[in-house]
Amino acid sequence: MTLLQTSSRSRMDLKEYFNRIGFTGRYDKADLDTLSTIHKLHVMNIPYENLSIHCGEKNTIDLSIIYDKIVKSSRGGWCCENNLLFSWVLREMGYKYTILGSKGFNKFKNDFYPVDSHLINLVEIDGKPYIADVSYGVSCQMWYPLEMISGKDQPQPPGVFRLLNDGMRWVLEKTGRKHVLKTMYCFTLTPRRADHFLETSECLQTSPDSQFVLKSICSLQTPTGFRALIGRTFSEITFNPKEDFDFMDMKEIPDSEIEALLREKFNVVLVNKFSPKNDKVHHCM
Repeated sequence: MTLLQTSSRSRMDLKEYFNRIGFTGRYDKADLDTLSTIHKLHVMNIPYENLSIHCGEKNTIDLSIIYDKIVKSSRGGWCCENNLLFSWVLREMGYKYTILGSKGFNKFKNDFYPVDSHLINLVEIDGKPYIADVSYGVSCQMWYPLEMISGKDQPQPPGVFRLLNDGMRWVLEKTGRKHVLKTMYCFTLTPRRADHFLETSECLQTSPDSQFVLKSICSLQTPTGFRALIGRTFSEITFNPKEDFDFMDMKEIPDSEIEALLREKFNVVLVNKFSPKNDKVHHCM
């Protein structure tokens, strides 16, 4: 079991989180069906977003602050927020879990980044390990936990996910439409604490070369696909696996309409002034 950094737990209520994601079922049994349900509801109701960086705010790994932001203020977050909050949910529900760190894949260098930049959760149920990741976003967001079996194709609505193990590390891949293969990240089974990600979190929201600084991103899974606002470009994608392609509707949003779009499409209301940004590198959908 991994300890979570939090300054206060008195205001944190599991039922309030369930109300946030629309879960109304029983939660007295830490089984796979319940985990799969809350995993899907989380990605359908809580956006993957880095808007705070572009509102003059700061992301944190303090769990109570993350809880207030995501649950009480109906915001989303990036991986260290969404997946850390999900760690707390797992603990409160009685699941056996471990926080892991993963290294994202740099397609331009055809290699993994040198440091852990993505927080995920390993969950053990009836002796079987699963990877839960509710905060990858856009087209590669898994809807359900993945069973940790090397080489097994695990189809989900966004595509086919596959974990590979070489004896030292695990690699996660996703095959999308037209058999397009994307390497997502790699990880080992070394347990991590939340503060393991502190330095990287600081770098990702301050470095002028960070994708999160160069791009404002907000994405949310929907029952038929996902939607995303990247900079000023809004996209709605409808999955169409039977014909091996997805429908995409894209349009540019004027600054005067962005706040209304965030509210209508993502249920996000920002307090501070938001400056949309999409510089330099192309964000692959």
